[in-house]
Amino acid sequence: MKKLKVGIVGIGGMGRYTHIPAYSVMDDVTVTAACDINPSKLDIPELKGIKTYVDYKEMIDKADIDAIDICTPNYLHSPIAVYALNHGKHVFCEKPDAVSLAERKKMTEAERKSGKVLMVMRNNRHVPTSEYLKQLVDSGEAGGFYTGRCGWIRRRGIPGKGGWFTTREQSGGGPLIDLGVHMLDLAIYLMGSPKAVAVSGNTYRKFADAADISDSEHSAFGEKVDGGTFDVEDLATGYVRFENGATLQLEFSWASNIEKEKRFVELRGDKCGFTWCDETLKVFTEKCGQLVDEDIKAPLGNGHFANLRHFVNVALYNEKSDFTSEQGENMVAIIEAIYKSAETGKEVLL
Repeated sequence: MKKLKVGIVGIGGMGRYTHIPAYSVMDDVTVTAACDINPSKLDIPELKGIKTYVDYKEMIDKADIDAIDICTPNYLHSPIAVYALNHGKHVFCEKPDAVSLAERKKMTEAERKSGKVLMVMRNNRHVPTSEYLKQLVDSGEAGGFYTGRCGWIRRRGIPGKGGWFTTREQSGGGPLIDLGVHMLDLAIYLMGSPKAVAVSGNTYRKFADAADISDSEHSAFGEKVDGGTFDVEDLATGYVRFENGATLQLEFSWASNIEKEKRFVELRGDKCGFTWCDETLKVFTEKCGQLVDEDIKAPLGNGHFANLRHFVNVALYNEKSDFTSEQGENMVAIIEAIYKSAETGKEVLL
């Protein structure tokens, strides 16, 4: 059987507890190498018998691999991806694509020159509810979605407070770049991936010095550093206009005085609308001259596993990718522009 030999860079939470388990149940994938700057993270049962490195360049240069999987802090995504592509490796990268549009463009150019696969995690495209909606869109039953809103808001759920998550130089920002990619991507994907042309937004940092109270499992994610840096936002809001006239409102928070955490995408089209919220999907349409509400029963499933499976299929079997670097650049451009708008107090044209 043909197998894809993968080297993983970054054996933290996502690398160890999501990516390695996913590959371990794929018959056509072998994890042949792993890399982390912290040697203690490499000394785990999951990596027994696997060649390990503390320098990603050495791993890419020397290891027997066809592809790398990047699960590092955000600021390293682009440098590692570019180096791997330039050395003839397929690349799968955790979100966000990069911390700036300039860095994302470097990834696009390296992908173009290498002819290899570059894919960035878009796991919410691959859950059953999203797949149902995409089929609805592709069939024409949804019509055209022209406006909506999306978000991921937490009451208390700041990851790795004081560590790289809350240090802008390493993360690129707070919940907007951390959580925003997920729901922004799903909304824009279902809208037909239109290009953004104008963005406005605001950011707030109100809980950097607050007591470390948590109500979300996500607050345990990442490595906390007592007395560390917190120079990113804990809440962001914004508004995006697209070249086809469509619009999208957004809100993302790590900490906010709300009832409870929720993820949502709501879109309105000329034939139907829908509300996607965690495991609940409601579609609003009309049939036979009557207004109809449909409750779609579909579990979230494991979108991370399905996204990694899709990457393997693209790299090994030439399956058509559902992700393009143009979409990646559009995403990073929106996020970067919201931060710029928040700083200047003005709308940013793209």
